[in-house]
Amino acid sequence: MFETFWSLIVEQGWGLALLRGALVTICIGLAGMVIGLIAAVPFAIARWQRVPVLSQVVDVYSIVVRGVPGLLVIYLLFFGSVDWVQKVAVAFGYRDVAESAYPSLIGILAIATISCAYSVEVMRGALEAVPKGLLEAAKSLALPPRVAFFRITLPLALRLALGGVNNVWQMTIKDTSLVSVVGMQELMRMAAIAAGITRSPLLFYCIAASLFFAMTAVSQTLFGLGERHINRGFSGG
Repeated sequence: MFETFWSLIVEQGWGLALLRGALVTICIGLAGMVIGLIAAVPFAIARWQRVPVLSQVVDVYSIVVRGVPGLLVIYLLFFGSVDWVQKVAVAFGYRDVAESAYPSLIGILAIATISCAYSVEVMRGALEAVPKGLLEAAKSLALPPRVAFFRITLPLALRLALGGVNNVWQMTIKDTSLVSVVGMQELMRMAAIAAGITRSPLLFYCIAASLFFAMTAVSQTLFGLGERHINRGFSGG
């Protein structure tokens, strides 16, 4: 059994292929999470401030994306745009670039769209959880609203949101397995290819599960360290 394992993982190079797939998974997850979080902050502020029209639009977006399967979001984004993107690319002479790069871009965009919908709710809840007494104290000191927001409200909201952001990241890193449907060579795609070629599905899916577990475990540890760092000086920190 060990000889078979060594042959498949080392001699045939499937171990390295799975590691490359894991690296792609991390890159997709990080890119999607960062883009989604950057977009989620102003969206959450709009909902928190109840900006007319915009807050309703963000609310509909959040409900719709969170209410349908992530795979369906990827299908809608990819198949809803691939035809006109190819037409534009052909018109400008970039057909090969579009065919090679577009699946990666749409995969990252889909992950960002999903993570943003959840991050909006996390950030909105964190903004609403900022103690009202601190805001009243800022007013009593005659701080301008903009200064009070960026110096008091937003930093405290980000601190309160870190636990929820951790949950969104754990979900995002696992949702990256869905982008294989658009042809991206991430971890699950590589595991499926290896399982089909070698006829050893149990081995490669167990390795993929172990790699996903390792990624989430490391992420959990890093978030835990981050939470302890930013909670220094606070009660219970």
